[in-house]
Amino acid sequence: MELFYLLMALIVVSLISLVGSLTISLNKKFLNKILVFLVAFSAGSLLATAFFDLIPESYEALNSISFVLYGIILFFFIEAFIHWHHPHIIGCSDCVQPVVYLNLIGDGFHNFLDGIIIAASFLISLPTGIAATIAIILHEIPQEIGDFAVLVHSGLSRGKAILFNFLTALFSIIGGLISYFYLSSFENLIPYVIAIAAGGFIYIATTDLFPELHKEKDKRKLTLQFLALILGVFLIKAVFTLVSH
Repeated sequence: MELFYLLMALIVVSLISLVGSLTISLNKKFLNKILVFLVAFSAGSLLATAFFDLIPESYEALNSISFVLYGIILFFFIEAFIHWHHPHIIGCSDCVQPVVYLNLIGDGFHNFLDGIIIAASFLISLPTGIAATIAIILHEIPQEIGDFAVLVHSGLSRGKAILFNFLTALFSIIGGLISYFYLSSFENLIPYVIAIAAGGFIYIATTDLFPELHKEKDKRKLTLQFLALILGVFLIKAVFTLVSH
C-alpha cells in the first residue's frame, strides 16, 4: 500500500503539468489575479510542511537541524549554477528570457527532486507523504503555468509546450521510484533527505515565492495575500493532524 500511495501521488503531481494548458482559455488579467494568491497559498503550505512536519521528523532521528541549512545551500547552488528559475506571473517582462532547452532541463531536474522528496516523505509515514505532496502540488500549479508561458513565448507551439512540460513532469515519477527502492534499503538516509527537503521548501518559499508577493503594493490585495498565506499554513497543519489520527 505504501508503494501504491506513492505512485498515486507521483502521477497526480505529474499531471499537474497539464495545468499550463489553462492559459489558452483564461483571460491573462484574471489568471494573474489567481496566480498571485495561489503563490501566497503555496508559500504558506511549503513553510508549514517544512516546520510542522519535515524538520521535526528529521530532528527526532538526527537530533540536529544542520542538514536543513545544507538543504537551503544546496537549492541555492542549483538555482545559481543550473539557472533554475520559474516565473509565476504570466505576462512578466522576464518570462521570455530563459531559452527553451535550459528551462526544460531545469524543470526536469526540479521534478526529479520533487519525486525524491515525495518518496522520502511516504517512507516516513502516510501523513508526512500526503502533506509533502499537497505542498508540492500547490507549488507546481503556478510554476507549471509559468513554465508554459516561457515555452510558448520562446517559440514553441502550444501543443509542443504542453507535451514537453508533461515529459519533464515524468521525471518526478523516475526520481520517486529510484528514491523509494534505494532509500527503503537504507532507512538511515531518510532523515537526511527529509532535512534537505525541508531546507529546499524554505528556500523556494522565501527566495522564489515571497519576492513575487512583495511586488504587490495595493493594501487590500496585500491583506488577501496574507490571508492566503495563513490559509496555506493551516491547511497543511489540519491535513497532517487529521490524517495522523
